[in-house]
Amino acid sequence: MGPSDEAKGVVVSQLVDAIKDISSLPECKNASKKICSNLVRRIKLLSPLFDEIYDRYEELDDDELEGLKSLKVCFDTVQEFIKSVNEGSKILQALQMDKIAGKFHQVTVQIEETLSQIPYNLLNISEEVREQTELVHAQFTRAKVRMDLPDPQLQVDLAIAQKEKDPDHAILKRLSETLHLRTVNDLKKESLAIHDMVISSGAVLDDLSETMSCILKKLKDFIVMVNPDVSMSEGEKSVIRHRSPVIPDDFRCPISLELMKDPVIVSTGQTYERSCIQKWLDAGHKTCPKTQQTLLHTALTPNYVLKSLIALWCESNGVELPKKQAGCKNKKSGSSSSDTDRAAIDTLLQKLANGNSEQQRAAAGELRLLAKRKADNRVCIAEAGAIPLLVDLLSSPDSRTQEHAVTALLNLSINEANKGTILNAGAIPDIVDVLKNGSMEARENAAATLFSLSVVDENKVAIGAAGAIPALIDLLCQGTPRGKKDAATAIFNLSIYQGNKVRAVRAGIVPPLMRLLKDAGGGMVDEALAILAILASHQEGKVAIGQAEPMPVLVEVIRTGSPRNRENAAAVLWSLCAGDVNYLQLAKGLGAEEVLKELSENGTDRAKRKAGSVLELMQRIEPVVVPQV
Repeated sequence: MGPSDEAKGVVVSQLVDAIKDISSLPECKNASKKICSNLVRRIKLLSPLFDEIYDRYEELDDDELEGLKSLKVCFDTVQEFIKSVNEGSKILQALQMDKIAGKFHQVTVQIEETLSQIPYNLLNISEEVREQTELVHAQFTRAKVRMDLPDPQLQVDLAIAQKEKDPDHAILKRLSETLHLRTVNDLKKESLAIHDMVISSGAVLDDLSETMSCILKKLKDFIVMVNPDVSMSEGEKSVIRHRSPVIPDDFRCPISLELMKDPVIVSTGQTYERSCIQKWLDAGHKTCPKTQQTLLHTALTPNYVLKSLIALWCESNGVELPKKQAGCKNKKSGSSSSDTDRAAIDTLLQKLANGNSEQQRAAAGELRLLAKRKADNRVCIAEAGAIPLLVDLLSSPDSRTQEHAVTALLNLSINEANKGTILNAGAIPDIVDVLKNGSMEARENAAATLFSLSVVDENKVAIGAAGAIPALIDLLCQGTPRGKKDAATAIFNLSIYQGNKVRAVRAGIVPPLMRLLKDAGGGMVDEALAILAILASHQEGKVAIGQAEPMPVLVEVIRTGSPRNRENAAAVLWSLCAGDVNYLQLAKGLGAEEVLKELSENGTDRAKRKAGSVLELMQRIEPVVVPQV
């Protein structure tokens, strides 16, 4: 008994919906744009065929229905693939265009072969639709024989951008246009995509991470130089400011830490940005935020001399004065609870600035909870000037106050703009001190804060230079299970920066990682391998790992580990064996050849590449000749 008319109708209806879904996907805005557009256009041209079949689906026989089911599977594959192509790093996609083009061709071949199995010329459809379908089928047939190739100019531009220290501006302009990385905001999203890719992969993808970061930096410098003010949000402007010449401390408002536009003097002689100090006074504060002295009066005197100096400095350095920004109080409240939170924040800041030790502890604890609760609070707390006050409390002799302060900063750092404010408040040395000397909870949250701040590439350098890595290694060795996880995550992220790899190796990270790797029940094998895979890409890391006698455990992980761990173990093995016959012979003697062959067939894409590379090296080595006695 064949399928019911209802079942036939469902299949055809699904095909109609699948084409609509594919047609409604966002336009591909990366290096795959042309190839993706060609595929979507061809599929959309099939829509009239299925619209007509739907009107007569009862006439379909079993073979025709099976062909339509196969085509639905193809369309589902197309939809998922295009979604994946639209996500992630655009630079990575450009670097891997040959691979992506191959996948597009593969799905094109599948659609063409499935169309060939559907006798649409025998179906009861109009002549016009039949002719259009034949035309589309012919296009798929040509595409099957002649694959859509990546843009050769893009490949040339990428190669030059990687090799040359200062590529021609015409090349960077073409890359910016082709990859749709035209604004600072586009580049910020790309930077986050690269970071997410590295974290989700569990290790740096060969040399790709450094290559992507190098290209991204050159595009950033180019866009900031030639077009710094086009379509910039406030967030984009903060990125520009971050990359601008270092602002003299005297030109920064002590509350917002931003360049002052309208500096005013209070009765203690301190200078602030007018909007910031006015907000402080409006909240009922009677003291100078910087000196904590009681204000004799609340009159604000314009600081014309400083304003003139700031204007001269801006002109000399090509910096545009910041526009006045609306504070969180000017935003739509949305609900009465938001008004309540803002009022609570103002009250808590007053206690934080002027209260006794118990009031400060309680206020820091409340701010910690408010910052955790929702995004608006994180903005308002920072705008109110809490971050410098919380940084001051990191050195409190009261351990609980210290815990509250570092955790509040952790929660505030979730907001991207707050990361820079925390850094500019000089928080990193104090966070590192908490990491070294605080309670276990404070140390854990200090490690998590450093990880959060290190999402910004420039911060990785500052955090490493502040001595964070040895303290993180101590936590990795001595901490609770959660503390070890926090420390490992921070170390992994910091070690993406080449200079921090050396710091970690010289601080003695390899032996503890090897202990964690060999302790299968300790729950830290994943993290240990991910960090080792990063360190192995540096010569000093490679030497230190080799001295720890890692071969037996690496081979065992490749034999029995999870897919991700097998991949990372193979990456470490490849780094050790490349150019070192002794390691190759040792690995071979431990049975690595057999497990690598299996991995090259069944592992992840990266694991297959690494396994294949090591196997090639093994095939080249001469067999060991045992001398006759």
